[in-house]
Amino acid sequence: MEILAGTPDHLPPGLMSGLARYRHRVFVEMLGWKLPCEGGLEFDQFDRPDTLYVAARCKRSGRLVGSARLLPTNRPYLLGEIFPDLMQGIPVPHSEQVWELSRFAAVDFSAPPQDGPAGQFSSPVAVELLRVALAAAAEHGARRLITVSPLGVERLLRRAGFQARRAAPPILVEGHALFACWIEVPRPNTPPQRPSGRHRLPGLVVVGAGGCL
Repeated sequence: MEILAGTPDHLPPGLMSGLARYRHRVFVEMLGWKLPCEGGLEFDQFDRPDTLYVAARCKRSGRLVGSARLLPTNRPYLLGEIFPDLMQGIPVPHSEQVWELSRFAAVDFSAPPQDGPAGQFSSPVAVELLRVALAAAAEHGARRLITVSPLGVERLLRRAGFQARRAAPPILVEGHALFACWIEVPRPNTPPQRPSGRHRLPGLVVVGAGGCL
């Protein structure tokens, strides 16, 4: 497996359209999110030229098995624009040292399904994907991430070795219990959180890992 990270102009040709199809399959077809999409592609107003993407794919087949999106909170981002109520009166983050993690998924459609949406965060691919996302965010000056999360994710993240905590109690959004979750970005001299393999940004991250070829 390889994990790639970068802005659209630094990613391989065709990867962005592949991510849009993968996200549609995960979030619209599998999870049933009501998102405005055309032609089976899922992109929104936060997919910009400066957006940082992380993608996990099988090296031989090129099949995508994971995705993530990173946005600095001093520019428009999902929680700040769409879900500010999750902060429950606390000012939404607005800092170049705080980045948002969104559209995180680690679903291999050729493998047995995970145990619910939260199961995406506990698979080996998900753990490695998040490690690369944290390293990518750190390279861009992030000290912590904020993300919109379903219940159970906080515990799974901590079990996997990440420092995570709730920013505020969960609330119901369209029948789903969601909360804003802080994830601390490890300092560069903290080895356990850094991905193995080659590491270079802002262009590309390529990481060897198990799971698929």
